[in-house]
Amino acid sequence: MTETAPRPTLEAVAERAGVSRATVSRVVNGAHGVRDELAERVRRAVEELGYVPNQAARSLVTRRHQAVAVVAAEPETRVFADPYFAQQLRGISKELTAHDNQLVLLLTEGREDHARVGRYLAGGHVDGALVFSLHLHDPLPGLVRSAGVPTVFGGRPDWDDGRDDVVYVDSDNRGGARSAVHHLAGLGRTHIAHITGPLDQTSAADRLAGFRDVRPGADPGLVARGDFTSGGGERAMRELLDRCPGLDAVFAANDLSAAGALRVLRERGRRVPDDVAVVGFDDMLPVAEQTDPPLTTVRQDIEGMGRLMARLLLRGLDRGTAADAAADAAATDSDAAHTPTAAPPGVILPTTLVHRSTA
Repeated sequence: MTETAPRPTLEAVAERAGVSRATVSRVVNGAHGVRDELAERVRRAVEELGYVPNQAARSLVTRRHQAVAVVAAEPETRVFADPYFAQQLRGISKELTAHDNQLVLLLTEGREDHARVGRYLAGGHVDGALVFSLHLHDPLPGLVRSAGVPTVFGGRPDWDDGRDDVVYVDSDNRGGARSAVHHLAGLGRTHIAHITGPLDQTSAADRLAGFRDVRPGADPGLVARGDFTSGGGERAMRELLDRCPGLDAVFAANDLSAAGALRVLRERGRRVPDDVAVVGFDDMLPVAEQTDPPLTTVRQDIEGMGRLMARLLLRGLDRGTAADAAADAAATDSDAAHTPTAAPPGVILPTTLVHRSTA
């Protein structure tokens, strides 16, 4: 068995730096009140010795675990297969890593998973939680609240319990949908169809609302329900063509749905964009660039949304409430479009239409 060298201690760092153990502790734990010269000597000694703070002891001092739970209300087969989640998790991970925090990923698929996540959050293992991809009547918000864990949600909440401390980050889904449908109408398309996402999620409901804003009198047959997957896009496109063979444009609620729709249009001999123009939503690379032809779509900053969620949570932990941090972000962050004036406090990120070859 290989013997390992003993780990450097606070006392060893103090001796190397020529300061007291208490001074080392204050510097290591980020406390104020240490002269710059002494703090620099401590940091240099920490680096030379390779000292790593004991997290358990550090937590007793700072009352922080330097860990954040990221809770996705989806099964693992969906999270690990959908590039949307990869981009959002990348943004969260970058922000947490930059602030020396660990990401703890928790996925939910059924009742037992919800109970497990609730127990974990209530157990005091993390400083806060980032929760996204919620569905209608999802128990997660109640579990998080019962656990008393500071939380930032990804996506506009669909519940109203009279509280004004629910903080969220979302994209301008309704406005982005309007821009997509306005673009199709501007091309002279008159029979514009919509493939929705799962309507128990606010992002899909808001995109459908944006479609209806522009086409209030559209034939109900021009709307088909999808599920944010390419397979769902294929099924919805077949349904639309069977019902409305004369359609000349499609707004799909996300890029994966649009990719599925494009495959079916090709199978049915419909030329894109000559016969049918198509616009997606997300601008997920490489999906949008690798469709045939490359997809015109509404860009939302998915990674930026994850990054901002983490930033708001960490600021809230420092300041006391994430709601204050959300207000600050809306006022000072260039990537925040606006904060709604009504409760709950949220930050809405802008969307833009990206022109490629399908419309």
